[in-house]
Amino acid sequence: MIVDLHNHTKLCNHAEGEISQYIEKAIGCGIKYFGFSEHAPMNFDEKYRINFEQMREYEEAVLAAKERYKNKIEILLGYEVDYLIGYMDERVLNADVDYLIGSVHFIEEWGFDNPEFIGNYKNQNIDEIWQKYFNAIEEMAQSRLFDIVAHMDLIKIFNFLPSKEAVEIAKNALIAIKKADMSIEINVAGFRKPIGEAYPSLSLLKEANKLNIPITFASDAHTPEQVGLYSDEAIKMARSAGYAECVLYRKRKKYFIKF
Repeated sequence: MIVDLHNHTKLCNHAEGEISQYIEKAIGCGIKYFGFSEHAPMNFDEKYRINFEQMREYEEAVLAAKERYKNKIEILLGYEVDYLIGYMDERVLNADVDYLIGSVHFIEEWGFDNPEFIGNYKNQNIDEIWQKYFNAIEEMAQSRLFDIVAHMDLIKIFNFLPSKEAVEIAKNALIAIKKADMSIEINVAGFRKPIGEAYPSLSLLKEANKLNIPITFASDAHTPEQVGLYSDEAIKMARSAGYAECVLYRKRKKYFIKF
């Protein structure tokens, strides 16, 4: 991957390592454009995100690294923002960043991807929660607040799969993503989870390509060692779906890069 836009720092309380360690690993992996997108603050599930008072610290640290490493790699600044009605904050949505990644981690305030709450799956109709998840992705796209869709089929994380084809469940979300001129990321964190594959699946990625939805790449690293892992698999997957270029963002503007 020469572009890798979704990575975290220890400020989010569930990652480790220094910013410089992430960058040094990225340089070693041949990444040319490396982005930090910390879990944005909101007054919900505060345990797993930075707080509002840390926004300046986070942004200044990334920008300082951008300057320090400018002759070796381009560092980009973003946030990963949970799409959660009533909790998204203008201080984040209007932040002076290169991009905003929109993500869905909650279904009716249930943190479905958190191992602490995996027991709740036994109380759910799997087809229904998949549809609720992709309805939320559709609404997120329709909000026009974000540039990139994070880990598009995260709902598969624990391998609870629907009886319907994912492409059928996600079709309206994909159309909304296209209409919103968003991109989707190939996020390799899924290889580190029980599902054992990237987000999104190859079938969803092929459908995205049919709609001419751009892609970008994401290690979604929470430790420096995770930067660049499974990059060969991500590139192979992208090419299998028909892609030959990806996008990056500077000051919320999209740029295409061949890979």
